[in-house]
Amino acid sequence: MSSIALCSPLQHSNAEALNVSQQAGTYLQKNDSSRGPIALPYLSNVESTEQWKTYENLLYSCLRTGDDKAAHSCLEKLAGRFGTKNERVMGLRGLYQEAMADSSSELDQTLHEYNKILAEDNTNTPIKKRRVALLRNLSREVEAIDCLVELLEASPTDIEAWAELSELYVLQGCYQQAEFCLEEILLSAPNAWNIHARLGEILYIAATTSQDQVGSLAESVRRFCRSIELCDGFLRGYYGLKLASDRLLNALAANNSKVNTAPGGNSSSEISTPSAQTLRQLSEKATSFLAESTRRSNVDGSDMPEMAAVKELLKSTTLAQQR
Repeated sequence: MSSIALCSPLQHSNAEALNVSQQAGTYLQKNDSSRGPIALPYLSNVESTEQWKTYENLLYSCLRTGDDKAAHSCLEKLAGRFGTKNERVMGLRGLYQEAMADSSSELDQTLHEYNKILAEDNTNTPIKKRRVALLRNLSREVEAIDCLVELLEASPTDIEAWAELSELYVLQGCYQQAEFCLEEILLSAPNAWNIHARLGEILYIAATTSQDQVGSLAESVRRFCRSIELCDGFLRGYYGLKLASDRLLNALAANNSKVNTAPGGNSSSEISTPSAQTLRQLSEKATSFLAESTRRSNVDGSDMPEMAAVKELLKSTTLAQQR
């Protein structure tokens, strides 16, 4: 059971979440202090941070797999220990109510309760975050953005909130604002390779509508390279590097641009444009890594969802070269 407390439920696959939730009944029965005439906590010093983290993770897994009864039992255990007014418990109770809702009207009622709680205490961060999640679930992204901006004004170093705000801006097509949010994360976590890769993805998407397509793609290539530098073997980074470097080569060719390595060469951006030779080398390196990854996945028999996209990309590259 210690592994349940240590491993985040967000990292669980569906099969792992099911396995964890199936252990809930045994764990709850084993730690049921109401079965004897004297409560167990008074007989032994078994309470620990790990114990309550286990209850919380069990709650997440049970809600995910539809074990509502066990989820409610875990919630009541936490409420009994920390009180119903504890901010974290209030957030978990809100999550439970959202999961139990059968209609949009019930979700609206939960949202009303969140607003009521925040009217009394505007510093309740867990409830603020649950409100944002619920608004997004109700497809009210603009309101969710407003609530996140309000949250970040009070807590400007909340990396989770910046990441969520970035995704909401992407949904609205506000790519510059999304990039700004990720840059804020990198101020606190400059070596977060996944954030560099996500920034590269947003720049790649934004290049379609950008007035400086070459500059956006050059920065996208740089971000993907940085993500690989920080995490050697990062599949998502190599995948993005392959896409961005190939697209930048095509954009330069279409614009009849003469590529050189001088700073500020062909783009109006502050980022120098890589030479055609450098871009080809980056593309070849990414292709080689992706091909080797697919070979290993075939040998090992692993079936990562990402590998399907990688194989499709390599297939399209091969077809393009044959034309």
